[in-house]
Amino acid sequence: MENNLAKNYQPKEFEDRVYAAWEAGGAFLPDENAPKDPYTVVMPPPNITGQLHMGHALDQSLQDVLIRFKRMQGHRTLWLPGTDHASIATEVKVVDKMREEEGLSKEDVGREGFLERAWAWKKQYGNRINEQIRRLGSSCDWSRERFTMDEGCNRAVKEHFINLYKKGLIYKGARLINWCPVCGSALSDIEVEHVDHNGSYWYFRYPGADGGEGIVVATSRPETMFADTAVAVHPSDERYTGLVGKKVILPLVGREIPVIADEYPDPEKGTGAVKITPSADPNDFEVGLRHGLEMIECIDEKAKMTAAAGKYEGMDRYECRKAWVADLEAAGYLVKVEKMVIPAGECYRCHTVVEPRISEQWFVKMKPLAEPAIEAVRKGETKFVPERFDKTYYHWMEDIKDWCISRQLWWGHRIPAYYCEECGEMVVAKEMPAVCPKCGGTHFQQDEDVLDTWFSSALWPFSTMGWPEKTKDLATYYPTSTLVTGYDIIFFWVARMIFSGIEVMDRTPFEYVLIHGLVRDAQGRKMSKSLGNGIDPLEVIDTYGADALRFMLLSGISPGSDIRYQVEKVEGARNFANKLWNASRFAIMNIKDEEGNFLPMADEATAKLQPEDRWILQAINSALTEINLNMERFEFALAAQKIYELIWGSFCDWYIELIKPRLYGPDGEDKNSARYCLVRCLKTMLKLLHPFMPFITEEIWSYLPREEGAKAFLMQESWPVFDPAMDYASDEAVLNLSMDIIKAIRNIRHEAEALPSRKLHAVILAQPELAEQAKAGERYMKTLANLEGIQFIASKDELPEETMSAALPGVEVYVPLDDLMDYEAEYARLTKERERLTKEVARVTNQLSNEKFVSRAPAHVIQAERDKLAGYEDMLAKTLARIPVVEKKLGK
Repeated sequence: MENNLAKNYQPKEFEDRVYAAWEAGGAFLPDENAPKDPYTVVMPPPNITGQLHMGHALDQSLQDVLIRFKRMQGHRTLWLPGTDHASIATEVKVVDKMREEEGLSKEDVGREGFLERAWAWKKQYGNRINEQIRRLGSSCDWSRERFTMDEGCNRAVKEHFINLYKKGLIYKGARLINWCPVCGSALSDIEVEHVDHNGSYWYFRYPGADGGEGIVVATSRPETMFADTAVAVHPSDERYTGLVGKKVILPLVGREIPVIADEYPDPEKGTGAVKITPSADPNDFEVGLRHGLEMIECIDEKAKMTAAAGKYEGMDRYECRKAWVADLEAAGYLVKVEKMVIPAGECYRCHTVVEPRISEQWFVKMKPLAEPAIEAVRKGETKFVPERFDKTYYHWMEDIKDWCISRQLWWGHRIPAYYCEECGEMVVAKEMPAVCPKCGGTHFQQDEDVLDTWFSSALWPFSTMGWPEKTKDLATYYPTSTLVTGYDIIFFWVARMIFSGIEVMDRTPFEYVLIHGLVRDAQGRKMSKSLGNGIDPLEVIDTYGADALRFMLLSGISPGSDIRYQVEKVEGARNFANKLWNASRFAIMNIKDEEGNFLPMADEATAKLQPEDRWILQAINSALTEINLNMERFEFALAAQKIYELIWGSFCDWYIELIKPRLYGPDGEDKNSARYCLVRCLKTMLKLLHPFMPFITEEIWSYLPREEGAKAFLMQESWPVFDPAMDYASDEAVLNLSMDIIKAIRNIRHEAEALPSRKLHAVILAQPELAEQAKAGERYMKTLANLEGIQFIASKDELPEETMSAALPGVEVYVPLDDLMDYEAEYARLTKERERLTKEVARVTNQLSNEKFVSRAPAHVIQAERDKLAGYEDMLAKTLARIPVVEKKLGK
């Protein structure tokens, strides 16, 4: 090992090495001897199809800062990682790969052949994102890594499915579901994104079956008219009282359908009459159930028109729309068209407009599960941070619909339901039955569908710990402590984990849910492929290091809010790391000899602390209360800012400068004490910064002296604790006043453009109560303000004639002008300025004396020249007045 840190901060040189050492050293495992209670975080499992993006970087950084903080506080920490099988996303990837590389489809190779390829794909690509997560520094226990389709999770999914089925909470039935014609699968309501599109409302007349005018209805989806089985009006709508119970004719189709009265239509909207298509709209489906209407399907699973559409059979739904509307218009049924913005449901994966379809699917009854989950949050058993997100949770849970959990896919947890091939009896069981309980048959076919990905993800907090077995991990680490997740999956995942945890474990799965927002671009836009504004965190890490990216994210986020990615802030975080690196190099250089041996150093018992030592110790101790409070409140940005100020301001800019005379001075007790305090403070600050910037802090730590029995890594050390007995208030007051005076003198020097190397004298006038404090800091002022001497005065009568000054609360600081001025240089400057201004005055005077110029030039040009002349004459007069003053100072 080298004697000191490398000359330049190059995170690429050590980040991977440090991470490998942590992992090899078992630093991520729970400490069985930790003095405090377990603290558990389960990682939201990224999809195996995933590539690390800024959202992951933020999510991982928040979890890691939390788990590192709690680990150092002495908790028995477990951060449990894993990945999600992501049914639809993974199946699409594998299907695409088969088509491109083999020219084959799913159907060509069959279910088993497809699954072999899917597992092979998972083995090749599935762990890629975990390797990327390692580069961020995530300190999770990889020995406990799980996968939502591993053997244990599959056992848990089957157990949970069967338990719910036995309780009557899972059922199979024909219901209207959301169908993605591209993915070829059902979607739950929350997997449908509602997006506004420019569209139209077409108004068509349905003639009366009795030869009357009939009724006019509006629709945004005329291609569904082939499946209309009624027209509904509100019972109180007097316009249609005489039509209720009669029939109208479906235009061009010729089929008669009834006019019914129902509470669903809004008399104020459109014509007040609504066409009812039970197979194509969830509201119409409910109306159809209430009135016993026929369910006709006119659009199939590929979004093609069925035989119910007559001559339009086989056409794409949108092609049919154009042709059908044109035919209706030609036949005189179209009354009018209104252009409108119409929300349409889209598949959250492929963004295809979904098609409602009546289908035989599996559902979970949600009301019995939702009620205890709502109550648990109301009682505070699970708390959202920020608290406002509990309203979002209640809104969804209180209006929840039954959850469609079956998907028409092959990759996923296959539904554990088996059908007797002899009599059709269905048996729900963990394994294929040997004998049919109804007919004694021995041949069964398993249900073809798989479960919604979120069904298995909902069990993540306890299935990963061994449930349904009663494992030691489950007894120790469940319920977990904090879930960190984005606000965009409260419905998808958080709510489902809560009601599943209560149902299975009789306890909510976590105490806190820390909600964070999105990482947006510098303009506040959501990062997306279409905008081309995505930022690859791995490229940022390659350029600036993982610590800089983490610190930028963590110091800029507040719970529940979005954050903007700004490269300037990443650069600022890297500059901060560089500042710490250089300060640490300086410290190590002053505590080691040329052979790398540590030089003599005091300890806590023998150190003779100076006021500057007590000041920095007090500054750190005072900051701990604020830092710890913000860490516990998940206000990591506020904690990071305080740590930043301590390290950059108090430690690097002030303390190191204050002790340099002692470090450069003669060997002895004072130097040894300075070394002791320097290392003590650096170690404390590395501990505080470690959860935010783990790599650089661990690397620096490895060069510092270790106490006997010290842990192998900084990340295993104890978190700094506030010392209520520490009271160095008088030293703090002296140093703070001294620093204010030093800053004032530096500002005066800057304003006077006096070189930093120029020795000055200072005159200080302090109010009586501050006079002793000011005098006590004399040696600091002389050193850091580069003063030759300081005069402390009691009255302004003692001031020199010419000074520059600065006012502080209770103190006035003066610097004689003679000290600030380099009169030889000033005389040379004034002489040169006199020559220049004399020439300019003569030039402009001649210009204005030229009759041709004056007669031809515009008035504003002439006035501009006159203004110039006045300005030059004024500057020349001042210069001529100043020269004798300077000559007198020089004795000329």
